[in-house]
Amino acid sequence: MIRIVSAKFISSSQAIGDAPDFGMSEVAFLGRSNVGKSSLINALTNFQGLAKSSSTPGKTQLINFFEVIFDNGESKIPVIFVDLPGFGYAKVSKTMQNAWQRNLDEFLRKRINIKTFVHLIDSRHASLQKDENLGIYLSEFVRPDQKILNLYTKADKLNQSERSKVLKVDSKALLVSSSKRTGVDKAVETIYNSIFGL
Repeated sequence: MIRIVSAKFISSSQAIGDAPDFGMSEVAFLGRSNVGKSSLINALTNFQGLAKSSSTPGKTQLINFFEVIFDNGESKIPVIFVDLPGFGYAKVSKTMQNAWQRNLDEFLRKRINIKTFVHLIDSRHASLQKDENLGIYLSEFVRPDQKILNLYTKADKLNQSERSKVLKVDSKALLVSSSKRTGVDKAVETIYNSIFGL
């Protein structure tokens, strides 16, 4: 079984220009501002308080880097988790939003070490235009050596028929709940396999 055995915050950057090259594979987490990104990163790493979640949507304005150690039973492999600012909802000026968008766009397109884009979608609102647009946007520049994974958060809030509705929309949907830890181990394994092309 693939596990994450340790995780620590390394640094924050505003744009690709001031983001260090850690020389490791990277996993970029993106999604709408209130999708539960920080809670999910904390659940995946089993490290409460690693990624700071805020009650104010859109609070993460920096690109945050965490070093995460995967244990595959034989060896321990370091990987970088990249927590990106959420889109939508942020109560900031238009100029500020445009600057973020530019920085993010450049980071996502040009950051060579990104192996996997984890697109987080609120499972209660699985077919929002905003999420569809993000999926289309990523598919425009994803390289052959990169993967896009859709993770559907807050799955504990769904009943059985709502869950099957999500799976109808996306047959490969990974349903996770940070609070109940449902699907978290499966998500860890899927992310690991996507990085190493397994």
